[in-house]
Order: sequence, then C-alpha cells, then structure tokens
Amino acid sequence: MKHLHPLYSEIARPERFTYPFCYDPHPLCQLAAKEVQAYIASHEEIKEDADRGKMFGVLVVEANTHHLTPNTQYSFLAAYSGLLAGRNDWEYFVPPVYDAQQPNGHFKTTEREISEKGGDKQMSQELQLWLFHQYQLQNAKGETKDLVDIWQNYYDRPKLRAKYPLPPGGTGDCCAPKLLQYAYQQGLKPICMAEFWWGESTKEELRQHGNFYPACRGKCKPILTWMMEGLDVDVNPETLGFPHLEIETIYEDDALLVVNKPSGMLSTPGRTEEYSVETVMRQRYPEAVIAHRLDMGTSGLLIVAKSMETYHPLQEQFVKHQVKKRYIALLEVRGERLEVREMSGTISLPLRPDPMNRPRQIVDFEHGKRAVTNYEFLTLNSKLLTLNCIAVALYPQTGRTHQLRIHCAHPEGLGCPIKGDELYGTKADRLYLHAEQIWFCHPVTGEEMHFTSPAPFL
Repeated sequence: MKHLHPLYSEIARPERFTYPFCYDPHPLCQLAAKEVQAYIASHEEIKEDADRGKMFGVLVVEANTHHLTPNTQYSFLAAYSGLLAGRNDWEYFVPPVYDAQQPNGHFKTTEREISEKGGDKQMSQELQLWLFHQYQLQNAKGETKDLVDIWQNYYDRPKLRAKYPLPPGGTGDCCAPKLLQYAYQQGLKPICMAEFWWGESTKEELRQHGNFYPACRGKCKPILTWMMEGLDVDVNPETLGFPHLEIETIYEDDALLVVNKPSGMLSTPGRTEEYSVETVMRQRYPEAVIAHRLDMGTSGLLIVAKSMETYHPLQEQFVKHQVKKRYIALLEVRGERLEVREMSGTISLPLRPDPMNRPRQIVDFEHGKRAVTNYEFLTLNSKLLTLNCIAVALYPQTGRTHQLRIHCAHPEGLGCPIKGDELYGTKADRLYLHAEQIWFCHPVTGEEMHFTSPAPFL
C-alpha cells in the first residue's frame, strides 16, 4: 500500500481518537509529522511550493501486517490541503476524496465550456453542485453520504440552513477528510491525527512554520462530525469547564470596580462556559456589567460597572476612544528579525474575522476594519533573552478582536508572535499578554482615573 508508511515506536497509543478542533498533538503524531517534514525537505519541487505556506496532516493507524513487517506496531498516512505544486497525485500522500483535476473529466471539460461562454453563472452553479455530490464521504460505521447531505443535515434548523445552504468551495479538500476517507476505504483503524503548517505565513493564513493547528471549523466541522461517527473520540476540552480562579480587586467605589483578571478566565460567559469575571461580579452586584473585554488568555485590568447607569457613560468613552490602555507582551524572537525594527512606532493593519476558521482573524486591506496599535520595545532583559523573548509595550488605538496578537505576529507588524499564542504563534503555559495600565474618566464624578497592575511574567 504505497500511501501507508511504517512508524516504529514503543509509545503507547491514546485511549481515544483526537478531537480535531482542539487538541495537543499526541507524541505518535509528532513522530509521524517529523517523517513528513523530512520528506518535504528532501523533495525540491514539493518543498518549493510548500515553502509558500501549506497545511499538512498525519493520521496514525494500526499497522497493516499484510503490507508491513510483523514487528511494526503503527503506520501513518500523510496528506496536504488543496493541491501541492499544482498536483493531487503525489504517491507519498493520500489521494483526494474526489479528483476534479482530470483534464478530460466532466469537471474540467465543463469548466472550459463555461469559460468559452464568458462565464455562464447558472452553469457554474450547476457544476459546483454536481462536484459536491461527487464527494461520497464515509464514516467509521461504514456509512456513506455525499457532501451536500452531510452539510444540510448538520445545518438542519431553518435559519442555519438558509444561512449555510451549501458548502463553500474547497470543502472536502483539507487534510483531515482526505486522511479519514482513505483510512476507511482501506479498512485501517484510526488512532490519532494532527495537522501542521509548513512554510511562510500567507496574507490569509497567519501561522508559524512547524506548528500544529486544529482543523478548520468552517469547512471541516460539519463533515468531520459525520466522518468520526463510530469512533471513540476525545471529549471537546472546551466543554470541560475552566478552573474557578480568584479575581483581585484593585479599586472599588459605589459606581464601579477595577479588577485584575487572571489568565485563563473569561471576561463574560461563553457558549460552553458560564464562569467568568462578569458572573462572579453579579454574585456580589446583581446588575454588574463588564465595561470591556479581555481575551481569555490575557490577564490584567478590567473595569466593572455596578449598574447600567454607570455602564453607558463608560461605554461612550470606549466608543469615542477616550479610554487609554497599555499592555505588556513577551514576543517570541526567531532569528534576528527584530534587528530591523524601530524601537517604537505604529502598526496599522485592518482586520476582519475568518468565517471559515473562527475565532481567528485575518488582515484584509480591502474589507477589514481599521486597526491601529502603537508600540515601544522595553529595555532588554538578560533573563528574557535567554528565553528568546523580548518585552514590548502596546497601546491599542482601536479595539478589534485579536488586534494586539495579530499586530505582533504578522510579518507586516512586528513579525514575532506573543509567547503562548496558540492561534498565531506557539502554545505555552499561558498567553504572555497583560493589560498593565488603564486611564479613563470616572462616569459619576468626572475624576481622571489611572490604575496599574504589574505584569506577572516580568
């Protein structure tokens, strides 16, 4: 079996299959990924294309002793998303779920006909629908459904069905569906799976070379939910709840509080987790409202209004950009990339959500919303340098989701991700971002307020 590769290891297998949308890569997957990375590096044509930025995936399976030596305990499959160097027929990697690239096949023939007619819209829509029906996806129960049925059964409520009537283009061509489909077709038992990024970040894919990432939710969640039926899958870690951390009060009066949110705690209740700064505050003050938010991984200063009467004038200050904030972050330094940076300056990169991969945001100069951050690098610290980190102060002039994280990580920003940023950098024990200082006007007395909470990691 040409796509099946031996994996020699005494590492114990996981108890359950990987939950692909939130996971830490199993050591077996890390071992398999190293094999794939070595293969990419040794093949010039593949490497040249992959260096531009490409997602690859590995699926560890039980060894098939009919094709491998008897003492091989595991095997693995490898895949890439989309095409690789314009091809989808590389022998080392599993084939696509459906091959639409055959020059004399129905898809390419009709595509040329549409082009000759100047791009007939109805013909294009009919061809796309036809293509979706060709993706006959299997699950671990041995059942088969086409892509359209899977999609519409997933979005079965009328409002969601109206919003997502059909899959977006390219659905079914990511690593994970390819890997599971081939495994099922060959009668192989999946053990664990992981995906990693190779190459430079693209304008739309702000990722770090060699890092592992979850499967995309927009395209892959509906179909992988179907394909994993029949597998014993890990529980989604996001549904297990979070530790109930202590909240330090920095300041309190009759109108408001300023608290120090710990890293790892939500500002407001989430989809699967109720415990948050706001719910804790409401146990003390039933009408309490968080005046602004910090990401769950970000620690630092938060203003809590004790009533809506206090909340509204605070919100007006945020809307008018009258509230000033200073954050401290540790950046991961790779090579000598920071030598060409100014010690202080301004980053302006417009942002918008990535609808296919929430909660990620992307830089979009055409459709993104204005996002501006001032920065200044702090005095070099020998302790931080030994950790390949440098400290920076960040002053957001706008308040976009993940603004500081992207402005640090993006090549047109500081080019260095914040330490512990698992979305745009590398996972660590925490996100090393802290809301250190805040300036605002008291909504009742009009007094100018300024509070400081030193970063716990400096």
